[in-house]
Amino acid sequence: MQQPLPHQLMGYDRAITMFSPDGRLLQVEYAKKTVKQGSTAIGVVCKDGVLLVTDKRIIDKLVVPEAVEKISQIDDHIAATASGIISDARVLIERAQLYAQQHRVTYDSPIDVLSVVKDICSLKQICTQSGGLRPFGVSLLIAGIDNGKPKLFQTDPTGIYFMYKAVVIGEFSSEIEEVLHKKYKPDITIDEALKLLVKTLADVLEDNFSEDRIDAVYIKTEDKKFTPVPQSSIMRIISKKK
Repeated sequence: MQQPLPHQLMGYDRAITMFSPDGRLLQVEYAKKTVKQGSTAIGVVCKDGVLLVTDKRIIDKLVVPEAVEKISQIDDHIAATASGIISDARVLIERAQLYAQQHRVTYDSPIDVLSVVKDICSLKQICTQSGGLRPFGVSLLIAGIDNGKPKLFQTDPTGIYFMYKAVVIGEFSSEIEEVLHKKYKPDITIDEALKLLVKTLADVLEDNFSEDRIDAVYIKTEDKKFTPVPQSSIMRIISKKK
């Protein structure tokens, strides 16, 4: 009996608008695999705000670490980071920044986090059903403060989004997710979460780990300000671990 050909050989992955016989959009699935190969990004909702920690994945010693920014400011109270094709992320983040600025000018008030998330996901979804396009090969973590409460969302290449208490995307996501399930608690503070995430990244990266690879930003509920974590704070955590 002749075996059925794989979907790839039958051409079901050649166009984004073509479903395979079992109802899959293969190019979207390829985009999700791209995200899993990207550098690690973690978000945690804390008692006193929200925290984003990422691996800048700097391997070349000639690269200037300070010039690599993996976490971007969308508005004073909103931050975003990504895993996957970072050039795709830059386009989405710049769109979100413009959208937030337009809202502030039009309504004289800061935009809410969910509106930013929905706008990004609407564009992502269009790219899963329009011929001649490809899906955005990136997932975003978008964190901020709304009405005095920290919020954290994850978007994937399909255009779907979820709100999380803690989430990780990119490589080592399964190992880090296991740690989050075990050690995350609703009353964790930003300082405690930062120590947990830096130590966890040090464990999974092992010999490749260095303080230059870590980028971290928090937004506190009180002041609602995008605040990068100083490199000295990360080095103190690493030195105590050793």
